[in-house]
Amino acid sequence: MIQRCTRFGNCKLLVQSFRAGSSSSPSSSSKIGDYYRFASQASSSLQQVFEPSTYSDDEYPDVDWDNLGFCMMRTDYMYMTKCNKGECFEQGQLSRYGNIELSPAAGVLNYGQGLFEGTKAYRSEDGRLLLFRPEQNAIRMKMGAERMCMPSPSIDQFVDAVKQTAIANKRWVPPAGKGSLYLRPLLMGSGQILGLGAAPEYIFLIYVSPVGNYFKEGFAPLNLYVEEEFDRASRGGTGGVKSVTNYAPGLKALTRAKSRGFSDVLYLDSVNKKFIEEVSSCNIFILKGNVISSPAANGTILEGVTRKSIIDIAREHGYQVEERVITIDELIDADEVFCTGTAVGVAPVGSVTYQGQRFEFKTGPHTVSQELYTTLEGIKRGLIKDNKGWIVEID
Repeated sequence: MIQRCTRFGNCKLLVQSFRAGSSSSPSSSSKIGDYYRFASQASSSLQQVFEPSTYSDDEYPDVDWDNLGFCMMRTDYMYMTKCNKGECFEQGQLSRYGNIELSPAAGVLNYGQGLFEGTKAYRSEDGRLLLFRPEQNAIRMKMGAERMCMPSPSIDQFVDAVKQTAIANKRWVPPAGKGSLYLRPLLMGSGQILGLGAAPEYIFLIYVSPVGNYFKEGFAPLNLYVEEEFDRASRGGTGGVKSVTNYAPGLKALTRAKSRGFSDVLYLDSVNKKFIEEVSSCNIFILKGNVISSPAANGTILEGVTRKSIIDIAREHGYQVEERVITIDELIDADEVFCTGTAVGVAPVGSVTYQGQRFEFKTGPHTVSQELYTTLEGIKRGLIKDNKGWIVEID
């Protein structure tokens, strides 16, 4: 039944409740495979909520697909659901994209109680819509929510919400090879809280935007600056989860680096200042001989979905892969350096500047990073057979 009506700017969002103990109630013990049973529910939910559209499914919006950057573009629909502290998220619904209303005392605004994820939908050459390992984002959100004292959607509910949102915005998925539809799931403390504590109410929301390459350099090699003044994360902090509080503190270092002509910042560990950790927006790998190494995800480093996938692909291609502590001196001596992330994909690093010295690395069409990139993108876009169960087809 309809439990409440929540105002989204000028749109009303109808939210159905999960009844405790019912078959529709999300369970913390949900298995990853359970989300497939939601496929038929998605289409009926869309029919119930969508306003009549003047667009056909195969009609693209007026977008210059050849010159997509990584910036926000207003699309058609977003997904939202709410729950109270200690409860499960209700069955969410879609509404027209628009502003949401928050109390000035919302936990996310006052104490930064929020998480976000990032995943993408791709259009294959034959027009199918494909998601890449969305259950991994769901798992990571659940881990982050536990760290941030928040409830989270179940794995199957998260994946179903991503499916619904992608289908609803189908016309915004770029043509094959022209980009992707970036989906941004948000989990935030929306309830009022004055004293420090967990918010009494939470919102799970997903919005989307078509995107191209994350870096303005496009596919050109990155130039990184090793940051020594500021830290990204510390032991016992939230560096290992995708908390909204992790990113604004890095803006000063990033802005300074970009003003000097660098692509991004590479952070060192906060204790010894000699072990590499990650770039402000992605994970990092080094190659020496036949060995590919990446800093171990030990609590200060976010374990990326792309990072995890590249490790599996590299091992299949015959490379030795290590997750371990890596010194800045080892990076300087590497044959290749590259970054990975949902937004950046696999990005080669052309140079790293450390203590005033610039160190250059191999880039180009016959590199290991290009080999891994080609395989990963081929799987994502349906050009290479997926024998791992990574792809979720939604259309």
